[in-house]
Amino acid sequence: MEADFAVAQHPDEQGLVFAYGFDADGSARIATEGSAWIWKSYSLTDGRARRRIEQHPALPEPVRQMLLSGADACHLDYDDGWLHGDLPDIAHEHYSDIRQIGHFRFAANDAILLSGRRQPLKSIEAIRQGLERGMRKAKSPLALVEQIMGQSLDQLRADIGKAAEMLDRIEDQVVGDRWHGEREALTAVRRDAVALTRQVATVTQIFRHLDQAHDDDLPQTVSDMASRLSARALALHHDCEQLQSRARLLQDELLAKLTAQSNRLLYFLSVLTAVLLPMTIVSGLFGMNVGGIPFAEGPAGFWIVSALAIAAALSVLYLVTRAGRSRGP
Repeated sequence: MEADFAVAQHPDEQGLVFAYGFDADGSARIATEGSAWIWKSYSLTDGRARRRIEQHPALPEPVRQMLLSGADACHLDYDDGWLHGDLPDIAHEHYSDIRQIGHFRFAANDAILLSGRRQPLKSIEAIRQGLERGMRKAKSPLALVEQIMGQSLDQLRADIGKAAEMLDRIEDQVVGDRWHGEREALTAVRRDAVALTRQVATVTQIFRHLDQAHDDDLPQTVSDMASRLSARALALHHDCEQLQSRARLLQDELLAKLTAQSNRLLYFLSVLTAVLLPMTIVSGLFGMNVGGIPFAEGPAGFWIVSALAIAAALSVLYLVTRAGRSRGP
């Protein structure tokens, strides 16, 4: 099926990653002039693709500058009938060893969707596979943009769910007093929760800015799309805040358990030091190499001194134990 969508069908489009044409019912196929509308995606690391975007006659100058900008700045805007923006997305796992944030740049009007990225993105690849298998349809560029943004939010929701499941497991271990070795796992979850919260907060701010900056001139279809996606992003942001709160509470509980364990160890060492101190003093006094040491000449001297040291140690142990009991838990 993928061969039907081969980029080789467009030899004149240098730097093109893929191009889809859409019928009136939203089905995707090879991009041709008879298509109801077209989606073209370019690699922004290819100089030929950048020249192609720069020479596009229909692009307004702000849109062109956004697509070709060397700096990543997440935003969503509307100019001269074009909805355009730079949206965060997760780099595809086949091309990145870690959870790396990529950027999806796009510009869309009623007839075309132009997009660009520097590396394969998870949401874009999921949308592509759905289109090529006939599982997805998009009757307009705006509808496809909403699907792409929705797919990105779905990926974030799945990542939040995985982090929540990991927190559940760590919480079970902590409650069951099997918390040893969970500090590293909790640190990783907190790191992921912070990254997810930042990404979701960025998406939420993007929609808020679009609504505030174009309250009067924003088309109803764009406004409705932004409202739907904004509501989903706000719900995810709330979930992220709860995730971070749970992670902080678990970390506080782990620190409390570590502190209690350290206090018990310090108490044991203090008691041991106090018990051994009299024995050390006694052995030190009777071990001096000077004249006049008591019991030095008698055959039972060693046993007498040992008994004195043990008695002193037991007396200190009794006093320390009694003081600990009187102080209470």
